Amino acid sequence: MSEGSTELLRDFSEADAWLARIAPPVDFCSLRLVESRTQAVATRRGVPLPSRIDIGCGAMVTVIDGGGVGYAATSDLSFPSLYQAARTALTWAERMRERAVIDFSSVDRPRRGGSYATTEEIPWEAWPLSEKLERLLETDALLGADPRVVDRRTRWEHRRTVTRLVTTDGISIDQTRVRVVPDMVVVASDHGETQQRSFGGRGSCRQGGLEMIEALGWSEAGERLRDEAVALLDAPLCPSGPTRLLIGPSQMILQIHESIGHPLELDRILGDERNFAGTSFVGPGDFGTLQYGSELLNVSFDPTLPEEFASYGFDDEGAPAERRLLIERGILRRGLGGGTSAARLARGGEGLPPAEVEAVACSRACHWNRPPIDRMANLNVEPGEDSLTDLLARAEDGIFVDVNSSWSIDDSRRNFQFGCEVGRRIEGGELKGWVRNPGYRGRSTDFWRSLIGVGDRSTFEVLGTPNCGKGEPNQMVEVGHASPVCLFDGIDVFGTGV
Repeated sequence: MSEGSTELLRDFSEADAWLARIAPPVDFCSLRLVESRTQAVATRRGVPLPSRIDIGCGAMVTVIDGGGVGYAATSDLSFPSLYQAARTALTWAERMRERAVIDFSSVDRPRRGGSYATTEEIPWEAWPLSEKLERLLETDALLGADPRVVDRRTRWEHRRTVTRLVTTDGISIDQTRVRVVPDMVVVASDHGETQQRSFGGRGSCRQGGLEMIEALGWSEAGERLRDEAVALLDAPLCPSGPTRLLIGPSQMILQIHESIGHPLELDRILGDERNFAGTSFVGPGDFGTLQYGSELLNVSFDPTLPEEFASYGFDDEGAPAERRLLIERGILRRGLGGGTSAARLARGGEGLPPAEVEAVACSRACHWNRPPIDRMANLNVEPGEDSLTDLLARAEDGIFVDVNSSWSIDDSRRNFQFGCEVGRRIEGGELKGWVRNPGYRGRSTDFWRSLIGVGDRSTFEVLGTPNCGKGEPNQMVEVGHASPVCLFDGIDVFGTGV
Protein backbone atom coordinates (compact mmCIF):
# COMPACT_ATOMS: atom_id res chain seq x y z
CA MET A 1 0.00 0.00 0.00
CA SER A 2 1.10 3.57 -0.59
CA GLU A 3 1.74 5.95 2.29
CA GLY A 4 -1.54 7.18 3.73
CA SER A 5 -3.66 4.61 1.89
CA THR A 6 -6.99 3.78 3.51
CA GLU A 7 -7.61 0.80 1.25
CA LEU A 8 -9.17 -2.17 3.03
CA LEU A 9 -7.11 -5.33 3.39
CA ARG A 10 -10.26 -7.43 3.13
CA ASP A 11 -13.69 -6.89 1.65
CA PHE A 12 -16.31 -7.31 4.39
CA SER A 13 -19.28 -7.09 2.02
CA GLU A 14 -19.82 -10.86 2.10
CA ALA A 15 -19.99 -11.06 5.89
CA ASP A 16 -23.67 -12.10 5.88
CA ALA A 17 -22.87 -15.04 3.61
CA TRP A 18 -19.86 -15.96 5.75
CA LEU A 19 -22.00 -16.04 8.89
CA ALA A 20 -24.67 -18.16 7.21
CA ARG A 21 -22.02 -20.77 6.36
CA ILE A 22 -20.24 -20.90 9.72
CA ALA A 23 -23.03 -20.41 12.29
CA PRO A 24 -23.95 -23.53 14.27
CA PRO A 25 -27.66 -24.23 15.06
CA VAL A 26 -27.85 -22.07 18.22
CA ASP A 27 -30.05 -19.39 19.79
CA PHE A 28 -27.82 -16.60 18.46
CA CYS A 29 -24.55 -16.11 16.64
CA SER A 30 -22.77 -12.96 15.52
CA LEU A 31 -19.68 -12.17 13.49
CA ARG A 32 -17.83 -8.91 14.19
CA LEU A 33 -15.16 -8.02 11.61
CA VAL A 34 -12.65 -5.29 12.41
CA GLU A 35 -9.86 -3.66 10.45
CA SER A 36 -7.76 -0.91 12.02
CA ARG A 37 -4.96 1.23 10.68
CA THR A 38 -2.87 3.68 12.72
CA GLN A 39 -0.10 5.94 11.44
CA ALA A 40 2.04 8.29 13.51
CA VAL A 41 4.47 10.96 12.32
CA ALA A 42 6.66 12.69 14.87
CA THR A 43 9.70 14.86 15.54
CA ARG A 44 11.99 15.38 18.50
CA ARG A 45 14.40 18.29 18.96
CA GLY A 46 14.23 19.19 15.27
CA VAL A 47 14.75 15.64 13.98
CA PRO A 48 12.00 13.66 12.17
CA LEU A 49 11.39 10.29 13.79
CA PRO A 50 10.64 7.11 11.80
CA SER A 51 7.03 7.01 10.63
CA ARG A 52 5.11 4.01 11.93
CA ILE A 53 2.07 2.25 10.50
CA ASP A 54 0.18 -0.43 12.47
CA ILE A 55 -2.47 -2.53 10.73
CA GLY A 56 -4.75 -5.13 12.29
CA CYS A 57 -7.56 -7.23 10.85
CA GLY A 58 -9.61 -10.07 12.30
CA ALA A 59 -12.94 -11.42 13.46
CA MET A 60 -14.76 -12.21 16.70
CA VAL A 61 -17.49 -14.86 16.74
CA THR A 62 -20.04 -14.79 19.57
CA VAL A 63 -22.36 -17.73 20.29
CA ILE A 64 -25.28 -17.69 22.74
CA ASP A 65 -27.08 -20.95 23.34
CA GLY A 66 -28.97 -22.54 26.21
CA GLY A 67 -28.21 -19.58 28.46
CA GLY A 68 -24.43 -19.69 27.96
CA VAL A 69 -22.17 -17.44 25.92
CA GLY A 70 -18.86 -18.13 24.23
CA TYR A 71 -16.34 -16.15 22.19
CA ALA A 72 -13.58 -17.03 19.75
CA ALA A 73 -11.41 -14.76 17.61
CA THR A 74 -9.19 -15.27 14.59
CA SER A 75 -7.02 -13.16 12.31
CA ASP A 76 -7.45 -15.73 9.52
CA LEU A 77 -10.61 -14.79 7.61
CA SER A 78 -10.72 -17.95 5.52
CA PHE A 79 -13.79 -20.16 5.75
CA PRO A 80 -12.07 -23.02 7.67
CA SER A 81 -10.73 -20.64 10.31
CA LEU A 82 -14.04 -18.79 10.77
CA TYR A 83 -15.87 -22.12 10.92
CA GLN A 84 -13.51 -23.38 13.62
CA ALA A 85 -13.88 -20.14 15.59
CA ALA A 86 -17.66 -20.60 15.61
CA ARG A 87 -17.27 -24.18 16.93
CA THR A 88 -14.81 -23.00 19.60
CA ALA A 89 -17.26 -20.29 20.69
CA LEU A 90 -20.04 -22.92 20.86
CA THR A 91 -17.86 -25.14 23.05
CA TRP A 92 -17.32 -22.28 25.50
CA ALA A 93 -21.04 -21.46 25.50
CA GLU A 94 -21.85 -25.09 26.36
CA ARG A 95 -19.31 -25.13 29.18
CA MET A 96 -20.69 -21.91 30.60
CA ARG A 97 -24.35 -22.97 30.81
CA GLU A 98 -24.11 -24.30 34.34
CA ARG A 99 -21.78 -21.54 35.53
CA ALA A 100 -23.20 -18.43 33.86
CA VAL A 101 -23.92 -15.39 36.03
CA ILE A 102 -27.11 -14.83 33.99
CA ASP A 103 -29.19 -16.51 31.29
CA PHE A 104 -27.50 -14.82 28.33
CA SER A 105 -30.31 -15.92 26.00
CA SER A 106 -32.63 -13.55 27.87
CA VAL A 107 -30.49 -10.43 27.32
CA ASP A 108 -31.77 -8.01 24.67
CA ARG A 109 -30.02 -8.40 21.31
CA PRO A 110 -29.62 -5.90 18.43
CA ARG A 111 -32.99 -5.08 16.89
CA ARG A 112 -31.99 -2.87 13.97
CA GLY A 113 -29.05 -2.38 11.68
CA GLY A 114 -27.54 0.69 10.15
CA SER A 115 -24.31 2.48 9.41
CA TYR A 116 -22.08 5.22 10.77
CA ALA A 117 -19.18 7.12 9.22
CA THR A 118 -17.01 9.95 10.48
CA THR A 119 -17.23 13.21 8.56
CA GLU A 120 -13.70 13.87 7.31
CA GLU A 121 -13.26 17.23 5.56
CA ILE A 122 -9.50 16.90 4.95
CA PRO A 123 -8.47 13.23 4.65
CA TRP A 124 -5.18 12.15 6.19
CA GLU A 125 -3.78 11.23 2.77
CA ALA A 126 -4.54 14.75 1.40
CA TRP A 127 -1.17 15.88 2.80
CA PRO A 128 1.86 13.76 1.83
CA LEU A 129 4.27 12.61 4.51
CA SER A 130 6.72 15.35 3.57
CA GLU A 131 4.11 18.07 4.21
CA LYS A 132 3.08 16.59 7.55
CA LEU A 133 6.72 16.52 8.69
CA GLU A 134 7.28 20.05 7.45
CA ARG A 135 4.37 21.31 9.55
CA LEU A 136 5.58 19.40 12.59
CA LEU A 137 9.09 20.81 12.19
CA GLU A 138 7.69 24.34 11.99
CA THR A 139 6.02 23.80 15.36
CA ASP A 140 9.15 22.14 16.71
CA ALA A 141 11.15 25.27 15.82
CA LEU A 142 8.69 27.46 17.73
CA LEU A 143 8.93 25.21 20.77
CA GLY A 144 12.72 25.38 20.74
CA ALA A 145 13.12 29.14 20.29
CA ASP A 146 14.36 29.75 23.83
CA PRO A 147 17.71 28.62 25.27
CA ARG A 148 16.00 27.31 28.40
CA VAL A 149 14.08 24.69 26.40
CA VAL A 150 15.88 21.35 26.87
CA ASP A 151 13.45 19.00 25.13
CA ARG A 152 10.58 19.25 22.68
CA ARG A 153 8.41 16.78 20.79
CA THR A 154 5.65 16.96 18.20
CA ARG A 155 3.41 14.17 16.96
CA TRP A 156 0.34 13.59 14.82
CA GLU A 157 -1.44 10.27 14.97
CA HIS A 158 -4.21 9.11 12.64
CA ARG A 159 -6.52 6.18 13.41
CA ARG A 160 -9.02 4.55 11.06
CA THR A 161 -11.24 1.66 12.15
CA VAL A 162 -13.75 -0.18 9.97
CA THR A 163 -16.17 -2.66 11.57
CA ARG A 164 -18.99 -4.84 10.35
CA LEU A 165 -21.31 -6.70 12.72
CA VAL A 166 -23.73 -9.30 11.31
CA THR A 167 -26.04 -11.56 13.32
CA THR A 168 -28.21 -14.61 12.74
CA ASP A 169 -31.18 -12.36 13.58
CA GLY A 170 -30.59 -10.64 10.24
CA ILE A 171 -28.93 -7.50 11.63
CA SER A 172 -26.09 -5.82 9.72
CA ILE A 173 -24.14 -2.81 11.07
CA ASP A 174 -21.31 -1.03 9.24
CA GLN A 175 -19.17 1.67 10.85
CA THR A 176 -16.09 3.66 9.84
CA ARG A 177 -14.42 5.88 12.43
CA VAL A 178 -11.53 8.27 11.75
CA ARG A 179 -9.66 10.03 14.56
CA VAL A 180 -6.67 12.33 14.96
CA VAL A 181 -4.42 12.72 18.02
CA PRO A 182 -2.12 15.78 17.72
CA ASP A 183 0.41 16.21 20.50
CA MET A 184 3.29 18.49 21.42
CA VAL A 185 5.45 18.71 24.55
CA VAL A 186 8.00 21.32 25.58
CA VAL A 187 10.33 21.00 28.59
CA ALA A 188 12.18 24.00 30.00
CA SER A 189 14.89 23.92 32.66
CA ASP A 190 16.93 26.58 34.47
CA HIS A 191 18.66 27.05 37.86
CA GLY A 192 17.65 23.55 38.99
CA GLU A 193 13.95 23.87 38.11
CA THR A 194 12.23 21.95 35.29
CA GLN A 195 8.73 22.56 33.93
CA GLN A 196 6.71 20.93 31.16
CA ARG A 197 3.80 22.13 29.05
CA SER A 198 1.88 19.91 26.69
CA PHE A 199 -0.94 20.10 24.19
CA GLY A 200 -3.71 19.16 26.60
CA GLY A 201 -1.76 16.23 28.03
CA ARG A 202 -2.80 14.13 24.99
CA GLY A 203 -6.38 15.17 25.74
CA SER A 204 -6.59 17.26 22.56
CA CYS A 205 -8.00 14.61 20.24
CA ARG A 206 -11.03 14.52 17.98
CA GLN A 207 -12.97 12.45 15.51
CA GLY A 208 -12.51 13.78 11.98
CA GLY A 209 -9.76 14.53 9.49
CA LEU A 210 -6.80 16.87 9.44
CA GLU A 211 -9.15 19.83 9.86
CA MET A 212 -9.49 18.88 13.53
CA ILE A 213 -5.81 19.61 14.19
CA GLU A 214 -6.41 23.28 13.53
CA ALA A 215 -9.82 23.19 15.21
CA LEU A 216 -7.98 22.17 18.39
CA GLY A 217 -5.73 25.23 18.14
CA TRP A 218 -2.49 23.68 16.93
CA SER A 219 -0.99 26.67 15.10
CA GLU A 220 -1.11 29.07 18.05
CA ALA A 221 -0.14 26.53 20.68
CA GLY A 222 3.60 26.15 20.06
CA GLU A 223 4.74 29.65 21.00
CA ARG A 224 2.25 29.86 23.88
CA LEU A 225 3.30 26.53 25.44
CA ARG A 226 7.00 27.43 25.18
CA ASP A 227 6.45 30.78 26.89
CA GLU A 228 4.32 29.19 29.62
CA ALA A 229 6.92 26.49 30.37
CA VAL A 230 9.60 29.18 30.70
CA ALA A 231 7.37 31.43 32.84
CA LEU A 232 6.68 28.55 35.23
CA LEU A 233 10.42 28.19 35.96
CA ASP A 234 10.41 31.37 38.04
CA ALA A 235 6.91 30.98 39.49
CA PRO A 236 6.44 30.49 43.24
CA LEU A 237 5.24 27.12 44.52
CA CYS A 238 1.47 26.79 44.61
CA PRO A 239 0.19 27.81 48.06
CA SER A 240 -1.46 25.21 50.30
CA GLY A 241 -4.81 25.19 52.03
CA PRO A 242 -8.56 25.07 51.31
CA THR A 243 -9.58 27.53 48.62
CA ARG A 244 -11.86 28.14 45.69
CA LEU A 245 -10.54 26.17 42.73
CA LEU A 246 -11.28 27.01 39.09
CA ILE A 247 -10.54 24.06 36.78
CA GLY A 248 -10.07 24.31 33.01
CA PRO A 249 -11.49 21.77 30.54
CA SER A 250 -8.18 19.93 29.95
CA GLN A 251 -8.03 19.02 33.65
CA MET A 252 -11.79 18.57 33.99
CA ILE A 253 -11.66 15.69 31.53
CA LEU A 254 -9.34 13.76 33.88
CA GLN A 255 -11.58 14.58 36.84
CA ILE A 256 -14.66 13.34 34.96
CA HIS A 257 -12.87 10.22 33.77
CA GLU A 258 -11.53 9.06 37.12
CA SER A 259 -14.15 10.19 39.65
CA ILE A 260 -17.35 9.80 37.58
CA GLY A 261 -16.66 7.55 34.60
CA HIS A 262 -14.94 4.57 36.20
CA PRO A 263 -17.05 4.41 39.38
CA LEU A 264 -20.25 4.36 37.28
CA GLU A 265 -19.21 1.36 35.16
CA LEU A 266 -21.65 -1.40 36.07
CA ASP A 267 -19.15 -4.25 35.78
CA ARG A 268 -17.04 -2.56 38.45
CA ILE A 269 -20.14 -2.19 40.64
CA LEU A 270 -20.82 -5.90 40.06
CA GLY A 271 -17.25 -6.70 41.15
CA ASP A 272 -15.91 -7.98 37.82
CA GLU A 273 -12.94 -5.60 37.81
CA ARG A 274 -11.92 -5.80 41.48
CA ASN A 275 -8.84 -7.95 40.81
CA PHE A 276 -7.39 -5.58 38.25
CA ALA A 277 -8.86 -2.09 37.76
CA GLY A 278 -10.70 -2.05 41.08
CA THR A 279 -14.26 -1.75 42.30
CA SER A 280 -16.53 1.25 42.96
CA PHE A 281 -17.89 3.15 45.94
CA VAL A 282 -21.23 3.32 44.07
CA GLY A 283 -23.76 0.61 44.97
CA PRO A 284 -26.87 -0.68 43.16
CA GLY A 285 -29.13 1.15 45.62
CA ASP A 286 -27.55 4.52 44.77
CA PHE A 287 -29.25 4.92 41.40
CA GLY A 288 -32.03 7.46 41.68
CA THR A 289 -31.05 8.49 45.21
CA LEU A 290 -27.34 9.36 45.54
CA GLN A 291 -26.55 13.09 45.63
CA TYR A 292 -23.40 12.71 43.55
CA GLY A 293 -22.83 16.45 43.17
CA SER A 294 -24.42 19.84 43.59
CA GLU A 295 -27.57 20.76 41.69
CA LEU A 296 -25.34 22.38 39.05
CA LEU A 297 -23.91 19.00 38.00
CA ASN A 298 -25.38 17.41 34.86
CA VAL A 299 -23.40 14.62 33.22
CA SER A 300 -24.31 12.98 29.92
CA PHE A 301 -23.28 9.81 28.14
CA ASP A 302 -23.35 10.99 24.53
CA PRO A 303 -21.78 8.94 21.71
CA THR A 304 -23.72 10.98 19.12
CA LEU A 305 -21.56 14.16 18.98
CA PRO A 306 -19.93 13.91 15.52
CA GLU A 307 -16.56 15.44 16.43
CA GLU A 308 -16.07 13.82 19.84
CA PHE A 309 -13.39 11.15 20.07
CA ALA A 310 -15.49 8.08 20.91
CA SER A 311 -18.66 8.79 18.92
CA TYR A 312 -20.33 5.94 17.04
CA GLY A 313 -23.70 4.82 15.71
CA PHE A 314 -23.82 1.50 17.55
CA ASP A 315 -21.76 -0.14 20.28
CA ASP A 316 -19.89 -3.38 19.60
CA GLU A 317 -22.88 -5.51 20.59
CA GLY A 318 -25.13 -3.59 18.19
CA ALA A 319 -27.01 -1.36 20.64
CA PRO A 320 -27.89 1.97 18.96
CA ALA A 321 -26.05 4.98 20.36
CA GLU A 322 -28.28 7.42 22.23
CA ARG A 323 -27.62 10.33 24.55
CA ARG A 324 -28.50 9.65 28.19
CA LEU A 325 -28.17 11.78 31.33
CA LEU A 326 -26.30 9.81 33.99
CA ILE A 327 -26.33 12.57 36.62
CA GLU A 328 -29.18 15.09 36.58
CA ARG A 329 -29.12 18.13 38.86
CA GLY A 330 -26.61 16.28 41.00
CA ILE A 331 -28.64 13.06 41.39
CA LEU A 332 -27.23 9.77 40.04
CA ARG A 333 -29.74 8.38 37.52
CA ARG A 334 -27.94 5.75 35.43
CA GLY A 335 -24.70 3.81 35.24
CA LEU A 336 -22.37 2.94 32.40
CA GLY A 337 -23.33 -0.59 31.45
CA GLY A 338 -24.60 -2.54 28.47
CA GLY A 339 -27.53 -4.92 28.36
CA THR A 340 -25.79 -7.80 30.13
CA SER A 341 -24.69 -5.80 33.17
CA ALA A 342 -28.05 -4.03 33.42
CA ALA A 343 -29.84 -7.40 33.35
CA ARG A 344 -27.51 -8.81 36.03
CA LEU A 345 -28.23 -5.89 38.36
CA ALA A 346 -31.96 -6.12 37.68
CA ARG A 347 -31.94 -9.76 38.79
CA GLY A 348 -29.62 -9.26 41.74
CA GLY A 349 -26.84 -11.79 42.14
CA GLU A 350 -23.25 -11.63 43.38
CA GLY A 351 -24.76 -10.84 46.78
CA LEU A 352 -26.22 -7.58 45.46
CA PRO A 353 -29.85 -6.51 45.72
CA PRO A 354 -31.87 -6.08 42.50
CA ALA A 355 -31.61 -2.61 41.00
CA GLU A 356 -33.44 -0.83 38.22
CA VAL A 357 -30.67 0.37 35.92
CA GLU A 358 -31.26 1.28 32.29
CA ALA A 359 -28.66 -0.05 29.86
CA VAL A 360 -26.74 2.39 27.67
CA ALA A 361 -24.90 1.63 24.43
CA CYS A 362 -21.45 1.26 25.95
CA SER A 363 -20.43 -2.38 25.37
CA ARG A 364 -17.12 -1.78 23.63
CA ALA A 365 -14.08 -3.79 22.54
CA CYS A 366 -10.64 -2.41 21.77
CA HIS A 367 -10.05 -4.67 18.77
CA TRP A 368 -11.15 -7.78 16.91
CA ASN A 369 -9.61 -10.15 19.47
CA ARG A 370 -11.50 -8.86 22.54
CA PRO A 371 -15.16 -9.30 23.55
CA PRO A 372 -17.09 -6.12 24.45
CA ILE A 373 -17.20 -4.99 28.09
CA ASP A 374 -18.71 -1.97 29.87
CA ARG A 375 -16.70 1.12 28.89
CA MET A 376 -17.01 4.86 28.85
CA ALA A 377 -17.49 6.40 25.42
CA ASN A 378 -18.23 10.14 25.44
CA LEU A 379 -18.86 11.30 29.00
CA ASN A 380 -19.49 15.03 29.34
CA VAL A 381 -20.29 17.66 31.93
CA GLU A 382 -23.06 19.75 30.42
CA PRO A 383 -22.40 23.51 30.13
CA GLY A 384 -24.05 25.92 32.53
CA GLU A 385 -24.78 29.64 32.35
CA ASP A 386 -21.65 31.37 33.69
CA SER A 387 -19.07 33.13 31.53
CA LEU A 388 -15.41 32.87 32.47
CA THR A 389 -15.62 36.43 33.78
CA ASP A 390 -18.55 35.43 36.00
CA LEU A 391 -16.65 32.42 37.36
CA LEU A 392 -13.55 34.46 38.14
CA ALA A 393 -15.62 37.08 39.93
CA ARG A 394 -17.29 34.38 42.01
CA ALA A 395 -13.93 32.82 42.83
CA GLU A 396 -12.66 36.20 44.12
CA ASP A 397 -9.42 34.78 45.51
CA GLY A 398 -8.32 31.27 44.66
CA ILE A 399 -6.36 29.12 42.22
CA PHE A 400 -6.89 28.22 38.56
CA VAL A 401 -5.50 24.88 37.31
CA ASP A 402 -5.51 23.04 34.00
CA VAL A 403 -3.85 20.12 32.13
CA ASN A 404 -3.09 17.03 34.18
CA SER A 405 0.48 16.09 35.10
CA SER A 406 -0.12 13.33 37.68
CA TRP A 407 -3.01 11.38 39.10
CA SER A 408 -3.74 8.98 41.91
CA ILE A 409 -7.09 7.52 42.96
CA ASP A 410 -7.93 4.54 45.14
CA ASP A 411 -9.33 1.31 43.74
CA SER A 412 -12.90 2.16 44.74
CA ARG A 413 -12.60 5.59 43.07
CA ARG A 414 -13.36 7.50 46.25
CA ASN A 415 -10.17 9.33 47.32
CA PHE A 416 -8.05 11.14 44.72
CA GLN A 417 -5.04 13.41 44.37
CA PHE A 418 -4.19 15.16 41.08
CA GLY A 419 -1.34 17.37 39.92
CA CYS A 420 -1.51 19.91 37.07
CA GLU A 421 0.86 21.59 34.62
CA VAL A 422 -0.90 24.97 34.78
CA GLY A 423 -1.47 27.07 37.90
CA ARG A 424 -2.54 30.71 38.18
CA ARG A 425 -3.50 32.85 41.17
CA ILE A 426 -6.94 34.43 41.18
CA GLU A 427 -6.99 37.75 43.00
CA GLY A 428 -9.91 40.15 43.11
CA GLY A 429 -11.75 38.10 40.50
CA GLU A 430 -8.93 38.27 37.95
CA LEU A 431 -6.25 35.85 36.76
CA LYS A 432 -2.84 36.95 38.03
CA GLY A 433 0.63 35.41 38.18
CA TRP A 434 1.73 31.80 37.70
CA VAL A 435 2.19 29.23 40.45
CA ARG A 436 4.14 26.07 39.81
CA ASN A 437 3.34 22.43 40.54
CA PRO A 438 -0.27 22.89 41.69
CA GLY A 439 -2.08 19.90 43.13
CA TYR A 440 -5.43 19.23 44.77
CA ARG A 441 -7.10 16.34 46.58
CA GLY A 442 -10.52 15.26 47.74
CA ARG A 443 -13.24 12.62 47.95
CA SER A 444 -15.28 12.11 44.80
CA THR A 445 -18.82 12.92 45.99
CA ASP A 446 -17.65 15.61 48.43
CA PHE A 447 -15.72 17.22 45.59
CA TRP A 448 -18.63 17.25 43.15
CA ARG A 449 -21.01 18.52 45.84
CA SER A 450 -18.69 21.52 46.24
CA LEU A 451 -19.40 22.61 42.63
CA ILE A 452 -20.59 26.24 42.77
CA GLY A 453 -20.15 27.41 39.18
CA VAL A 454 -20.39 25.82 35.70
CA GLY A 455 -19.13 27.63 32.63
CA ASP A 456 -21.33 28.38 29.64
CA ARG A 457 -20.90 27.15 26.06
CA SER A 458 -18.11 29.69 25.42
CA THR A 459 -15.91 27.84 27.98
CA PHE A 460 -16.89 24.34 26.74
CA GLU A 461 -14.22 22.21 25.01
CA VAL A 462 -14.55 18.82 23.27
CA LEU A 463 -11.53 16.70 24.21
CA GLY A 464 -10.78 13.08 25.16
CA THR A 465 -8.15 10.46 25.88
CA PRO A 466 -6.69 7.85 23.49
CA ASN A 467 -5.68 5.27 26.09
CA CYS A 468 -8.09 4.18 28.81
CA GLY A 469 -7.13 0.75 30.14
CA LYS A 470 -9.37 -1.84 31.75
CA GLY A 471 -10.31 -5.53 31.62
CA GLU A 472 -8.51 -8.86 31.78
CA PRO A 473 -7.03 -9.39 29.25
CA ASN A 474 -6.40 -5.66 29.09
CA GLN A 475 -8.25 -3.45 26.64
CA MET A 476 -7.12 0.07 25.74
CA VAL A 477 -9.95 2.15 24.29
CA GLU A 478 -10.58 5.73 23.23
CA VAL A 479 -12.81 7.91 25.37
CA GLY A 480 -14.26 11.32 24.66
CA HIS A 481 -14.81 13.96 27.32
CA ALA A 482 -16.15 17.48 26.99
CA SER A 483 -16.50 20.05 29.73
CA PRO A 484 -16.80 23.73 30.51
CA VAL A 485 -14.64 25.52 33.06
CA CYS A 486 -15.94 24.68 36.56
CA LEU A 487 -15.59 26.35 39.97
CA PHE A 488 -15.38 24.45 43.26
CA ASP A 489 -15.40 25.75 46.85
CA GLY A 490 -13.23 24.69 49.79
CA ILE A 491 -10.87 22.38 47.88
CA ASP A 492 -7.59 21.27 49.49
CA VAL A 493 -4.90 22.73 47.20
CA PHE A 494 -1.13 22.32 47.61
CA GLY A 495 2.23 22.56 45.88
CA THR A 496 3.54 19.20 44.69
CA GLY A 497 7.31 19.81 45.03
CA VAL A 498 10.09 21.85 46.62
